[in-house]
This record gives sequence, structure tokens and C-alpha cells, in this order.
Amino acid sequence: MSCRKLTAKLLKFSAITGGIYFLSSFSGFHRKEKWKKLLGWDYAHRGLHDEEAGIPENSMRAFRDAVQAGYGIEMDVRVTADNRLVIMHDGNLKRMCGIDRKVSDMTLKQMGELTLAGTDMHIPLFSDVLRMVGGRVPLIVEIKADDYEQYRICPLVWKELKDYPGLFCIESFNPLAVQWFLLHHPRVVRGQLSCDFLAEKIPTGLPMMIVANLMTNFMTLPDFISYKYTDTYIPAYQLNRHVWHAMTALWTVRNLPAYRKYKNKADLIIFEGFRP
Repeated sequence: MSCRKLTAKLLKFSAITGGIYFLSSFSGFHRKEKWKKLLGWDYAHRGLHDEEAGIPENSMRAFRDAVQAGYGIEMDVRVTADNRLVIMHDGNLKRMCGIDRKVSDMTLKQMGELTLAGTDMHIPLFSDVLRMVGGRVPLIVEIKADDYEQYRICPLVWKELKDYPGLFCIESFNPLAVQWFLLHHPRVVRGQLSCDFLAEKIPTGLPMMIVANLMTNFMTLPDFISYKYTDTYIPAYQLNRHVWHAMTALWTVRNLPAYRKYKNKADLIIFEGFRP
């Protein structure tokens, strides 16, 4: 094969690959009217927690302190074996509760016997957190949908949120959870969570690489992209922010210098370990 033919084939392959990447990361064209009320807030990651002060992450005390300080709240929602929604980041309870069991394998009654991080605080119910916040600050509700749980957890999340009086949005690493809200309740502000999994040294396969490059956007049409703040060099993130004009959120900023650096590089900042 001549050098000219080889070059032509490489250019054609690059054009096709680039086109697929460009189109698959397309999140739609967005208007700020849908989510502008969520702007102007900083969001406390898993509440305004402080382990040294005995305030665990995703605890009712952490959420109450965030409300009192005037911060929005980011929280993680999981579903129990008996279809109850609880606030817990990890799928396994060992780190936070000292028991090597999955949230999805336990009933609410069983989980009610556990406490958080050696304190006397218990795992909150999603409904109790909503009732306590009562619309005073906006919420970012991260849906933890492992092992195809999205078809079970998403309707339950919507059941709790449909009559909630305050501002909220949902987000998930699982594109199928984001898609569920697109198909069933498209007016809900929904976001695709991601990061550069390879840079984070997280084991990656094809599905993770697809999510890292936001290549499921064409089927989920997220209103915002929630990306790790140190990984925003990914072209798909830049496309969504500057071309498609999707809202962008950055997580999780852990100090004031980083907050000041990135504050004007996204629409929302999710922070932890300090107060902006």
C-alpha cells in the first residue's frame, strides 16, 4: 500500500472515530431556564460533615448543619432489600458501620440497628432528610444504582421527590438511571456523573471508558455534567460545557485555593472539608 493511500485511510478512520465521539457525547442543546434556580449555591458533599468533630458523612446532623450554614446539599441514595431508600455512599457498610454487608442485602429494620462511624447517629431515611430540609436549600440527589438497580430505585426516588416543595436535581454514574428520568420525568433536572477513571487508577473496561468520555449522552441527554474537577481535560466535558452549553458541576473540591481556582470554571461546585 502506498504512503498516500495509507494516509487517506488513516484520515478517514480518524474522521469516523472523531464523528462517533462527537455525536455520542452530544447531550442536546440546553436552556438555562430549566435549572437556573440551582445556580448561585455551593453544595456540601454528603452534607457538612466533620469526622474529627464526630459528624459523619451523609448523617442527619451533617445535613442539618449544611442547611443552617446556607449550603446546598449533595447526598447519596441507595435502596435496601425491602425497597426503602436510605442515605449511604458505599454499597458495603463496612467503612461507615463496621459490618461487612451490602446495603441492598439488608432490610431497613436491620440497618436501623447500626450506627455511623462510631457515633450514636443512625443511617438516615431519604424521606426523613427531605422532611428536615423542607425546601430550604437545593439538593443534588445522587442515585446509587448498582447491578441494574436503576429500574427498582428510580421509581422509588421519584415517589419521594414528586411532591417535594424544594429545588432538586438528580445525578448518577449509571447512565441507565439518568435515562430513566429522561423517559419518565424529563422535566427533572438530571446529570451524568463521571471522571477519568484511568487517571483515578480505577479498573476500567469498555463500559467505564464509555462513561468517562460521556459517550452515553446521546441516549440520556443530561442537563448537566458532574465531573471530577481535576479531570476536566476530557474533550467530551469541554464539548458539553462550551458547545452544547450543558450545566457543569465539579466534585469534590477539598480546599479553598482549589475552590478559588475552579469556581468560575463550572456552574456548580461540590465541596468538602472546608467552608467556601
